Amino acid sequence: MNLTPEQESLGRRNFLKALAGTPALAALGVAAATRGPMRGGRVKVAWLGVGGQGRALLTRMDPAYVDVRALCDINPTSLAKADEVLAKNKQPPATHYADWKDMLAKEDIEGVVMAPPLWAHADIACGLMEAGKHVLCEKMMAWDVPSCERMLETAHKTGKVLEIGYQRFYNPIYQAAYEGIVKAGQLGEMYHARLVWHRNGNWRRKGEPPSKDYDPSPWGYPDFEHLLNWRLYWRYSKGLLAELASHQVNIANWFFGAVPEAVQGTGGVYRFKDGREVQDHVYATFEYPQGRTATFSAIESNAFENYYEMYMGTKGTLIMRAETDALFYPEGDAAHATAVEVAAKTSGGAALDASESKPASQTSTGPAPASGGGESAERGIASRNEVSRWAAAIRTGAPLLCGPEKAIHSARACIVANEALQKNERLKV
Repeated sequence: MNLTPEQESLGRRNFLKALAGTPALAALGVAAATRGPMRGGRVKVAWLGVGGQGRALLTRMDPAYVDVRALCDINPTSLAKADEVLAKNKQPPATHYADWKDMLAKEDIEGVVMAPPLWAHADIACGLMEAGKHVLCEKMMAWDVPSCERMLETAHKTGKVLEIGYQRFYNPIYQAAYEGIVKAGQLGEMYHARLVWHRNGNWRRKGEPPSKDYDPSPWGYPDFEHLLNWRLYWRYSKGLLAELASHQVNIANWFFGAVPEAVQGTGGVYRFKDGREVQDHVYATFEYPQGRTATFSAIESNAFENYYEMYMGTKGTLIMRAETDALFYPEGDAAHATAVEVAAKTSGGAALDASESKPASQTSTGPAPASGGGESAERGIASRNEVSRWAAAIRTGAPLLCGPEKAIHSARACIVANEALQKNERLKV
């Protein structure tokens, strides 16, 4: 789905017009950012797992809210890169650890921002909370449903703040779209959502071990390849459905006000037959109550559509593109782009580098933000708000915008979707 510049402009004007005079419009301003802890000062934290996604969060964190005391990772190269992030942000160096239990024994910290491989989420998060630490855990919640349930139960038992890294909940554009368009009823009755994440590139990462004799086997990886490319192996990963679809399914749950009841899917390793186990093309259909459906597609052979969510209602269509852009087209609008023309793109698809969903090398040739180009439209502010709101929840009890109670539903749906895909069956969620 690529719109002409005229169609894009119309969609943005419609979006802002629909918000005019509502509190949702204020959400598009920088003032919507979390203002931080009200008392008690900065939260003393550690960063656990400082690969691509961990460093992305470290780059975007606001030092007014968190005081980074320690960095933990089994890969010394990642630790060195995280040091560079702190130095670039003019933050003092943090102590390095390979073992998170050793870090807990030696460091005076209150919370941990963690982004290790998916298979390790539950054991680490539960261990941290049982040790009295608050946790912000990257998505997806955990590798399987029992692990998700264990994390939720541990958070309730310990009373610690547990947030899961679905930054769209903290994105001012999504907040405004929900409050001013969805909740306000401007879409009418919604029966269908289209969730798309298309890329043209190999998910496999390239890198050298930190030393010739580096051995990651004590941490469960037979060699450096399995550590570097853990997302490509079922033992550690749940593939594209976990790393990409869970983001969009979580928002579909929010906008629909419901969770999937059943799912069916297909896909496989079609392009990159390089020894990977997880699919490089995935298609899934999530069935919601009251006849609503969300379709998801992730391909690694064409980046023309990039990534977006489209919510189709009886009164209008809402398109959320690349986390920076919101377009609204009322039904019956004479200028509604029902027959979409193709607009030329100025660059190819994004290469994958910084994280599975937000590549650092992505160019800025995408659509202009709905707010007109302000800081609030940047992807980074959502992650910054997320970390800051987590810190505020620790200090003041401010409510989380996502939380494990919501995150567990998208995790369960995507875990079952993988099972449905592998069995070629329709399964109940």
